Amino acid sequence: MFFGDIMSFFNRFIWLFCTSFILVGGLFYTFKFKALQFRFLSIIKSVFQGSSIGVLMTSLAGRIGVGSIAGVSLSIYIGGAGSIFWMWISTFFCSIITYIEVVLGVKYRVKGYNGYYGGPSYYIRDGLNNRFLGGLYSFLIIVSYIGCFLSIQSNTIARSLVSVFPFSVGFVGFFICGVTFFCISGGFRKIVNVSMRLVPIMSLIYIGSSIVVLFMNYDRIGFVFFSILRSAFSFKSFFSGFIPMFIVGIQRGIFSNEAGIGTSSIVCSSSDSYDYKTLGYTQMFGVYVTTFVICTATAIIILFSDYGSLVLSDINGIELASYAFNYHFGSIGTYILLISIILFSFSTIITGYYYGESSFNYFFSKLDIKYVYILRGVTLIILFLGCIVSSRLLWDIVDILVGIVVLINLYSMWKLKDDV
Repeated sequence: MFFGDIMSFFNRFIWLFCTSFILVGGLFYTFKFKALQFRFLSIIKSVFQGSSIGVLMTSLAGRIGVGSIAGVSLSIYIGGAGSIFWMWISTFFCSIITYIEVVLGVKYRVKGYNGYYGGPSYYIRDGLNNRFLGGLYSFLIIVSYIGCFLSIQSNTIARSLVSVFPFSVGFVGFFICGVTFFCISGGFRKIVNVSMRLVPIMSLIYIGSSIVVLFMNYDRIGFVFFSILRSAFSFKSFFSGFIPMFIVGIQRGIFSNEAGIGTSSIVCSSSDSYDYKTLGYTQMFGVYVTTFVICTATAIIILFSDYGSLVLSDINGIELASYAFNYHFGSIGTYILLISIILFSFSTIITGYYYGESSFNYFFSKLDIKYVYILRGVTLIILFLGCIVSSRLLWDIVDILVGIVVLINLYSMWKLKDDV
């Protein structure tokens, strides 16, 4: 219990700084680039240009994970309905940061054993001439994504399947490892192809469910929206209520759309395109889709239920979503959510693995393929172990690691602001 309290304290402490830097950085780049993130027509047009659709689907596969379900659910449970409003607001600041990440990533990418590699670790090393900080960023991405974040995905799949079917955790773990191995064995191109198929299917299923909920509760739409605004601006208990809600909303928004973390830069750097402007617009579109469509769909499903009556411990977040789906759709809701969780989780696992492999490549001037196989083997072991670890502990560890990654990336982007 004492260890958990310490982890929670560091989590809140780090994200207080992350939230401040994201808002300041977002405002700075908004003025510098004349509100680039609000050029919606150009952003939408970029999606249909060149090879950007494949990169978009791959980045969306990483963004639209269980963080869009469990993370948003956890945000509402901890911070209340108002956290959703701050998630929306922070998205505009985050989206411009994503654009800057992509520009720097494409500019400083390098040729690797299997195509291009790039991202924050490379523009830190070659742009700032800071090999140590670039290595630290890569190390933290490997640990936070392959070591922890993918564990959250497998943990969520295991919890969901075991609660519905009489499967053992071990069986679920082997199932996850088998499917993951098949998806990542073909490298980046295979990951893109899988993402191109998974993302549209899983998005339609999930968005369709939220639309049905809206139709079922059309008479309460105004009330729920008003409750979000009322909660967002409730200053009655500023330090114990508003500040935690504000930080949790931004934190979960970043966790879902990944802006500020630098992972969009990793994906775009793998593209053959040098059109950084189109790639940057495309990634901003991905940020908007993740937050305003997928995360909002989760919020709709939960906020239109009587979730406030629940008392949960060691919460992953998925328990709240499961309750809401059953509330609206009865027993069939369990299966709708289960399908969504499996698709969302696997899409994130395969993209998250690629983030780790790209960062792993940073440490080698010429990477031997046998080391990649070793990394894949370690990934499968971690996915299996993730099925049995405490979910609350996983969330705290990942939050802290990702917070440090965000601070390193934002610092580096600020130092390189004249290179954009």
